[in-house]
Amino acid sequence: MAARQLRYNYFEQLRRDISATDICVAHHRDDSVETVLINLIRGTGLRGLTGIRPVNGYIKRPLLCLSRQDIERYLASVGQSYVTDSTNLVDDVVRNKLRLNIIPLLKEINPAFSENVSRAAAHVTDAITMLDAATVEAVKRVATDYDGGVAVDIDKFKAEPSPAYLLYEILRRYGFSPAQTEQIYASLDAPSGRLFASSSHELLIDRGRLLIERNLPAIQPQKIIEDGTYVLKSGGRLKVNVLPIDDNFVLSRSSDTVCLDADKIIFPLTLRPAAEGDRFVPFGMKGTKLVSDYLTDRKYSLFRKRRQLVLTEASGRIVWLVGERPDNRFRITEESRRTLVMTIK
Repeated sequence: MAARQLRYNYFEQLRRDISATDICVAHHRDDSVETVLINLIRGTGLRGLTGIRPVNGYIKRPLLCLSRQDIERYLASVGQSYVTDSTNLVDDVVRNKLRLNIIPLLKEINPAFSENVSRAAAHVTDAITMLDAATVEAVKRVATDYDGGVAVDIDKFKAEPSPAYLLYEILRRYGFSPAQTEQIYASLDAPSGRLFASSSHELLIDRGRLLIERNLPAIQPQKIIEDGTYVLKSGGRLKVNVLPIDDNFVLSRSSDTVCLDADKIIFPLTLRPAAEGDRFVPFGMKGTKLVSDYLTDRKYSLFRKRRQLVLTEASGRIVWLVGERPDNRFRITEESRRTLVMTIK
């Protein structure tokens, strides 16, 4: 596989260097039949039964419709010699074992074995084309995009004709293996909070939904030392202004802007993800509340909770549950003379 990758990397570089349109390689029908059998042995979905694709990006395989015997007969007719790779004659790997031992035995049973497998693979390819179109429509019925990922409605999903296959088709594009897909399918009725991970995404079972989001690096804390505009490590910007409270002052009602009593807050501030055990006094309340309990009451998913930011002052007290609610201890009162206005985008 390493040598194969090196070859194709070289071919692609050469294609660019000489401005070629395509890279033609000489795989033939027997190679495709071997691939189908290898996939069957390993355990495959429908796509593994289609064999080698005739077109894969810039790679074209114009000889897939011909057998090795067809090619050798043609070469003999024009007097053209050819080279046989000696490593293909030793049954030390799966493909060679099939080529040298298994396929000749199957051809004894049915001389048209290779032709029949190739024909069946073509039928499967046609069926997958139709199935893909139906799958696109099914995904539209059961899945919706949201800020951060994709949500699959479990009840709608279960009502589809083949939910197990539909789940496989949805999850394979996010890097989940067939084995993981089986585990997820068996866990559809599990309590909220069950988490699965692929190399690129995470899947969360949450209140009748499957939530799928990309793996993201942990958000690092960021110091806010004075007023100004800050480019955030988590993306976006935080604008911080200290303004006098005069007759023109209007308290913001926007979720992305907070107005606090500037004289009650000591810099530097810290913007960071909410942590276990964080407490604050929600605006309008007197007692403290765990941030985690507040977010649970809001019916936020684990993904959403992990993205929640808090802004703390120098003493470590939370002044703003960002985008949600300010801390009541730092609210604007009749005695307030200056306001700290912060807007996050």
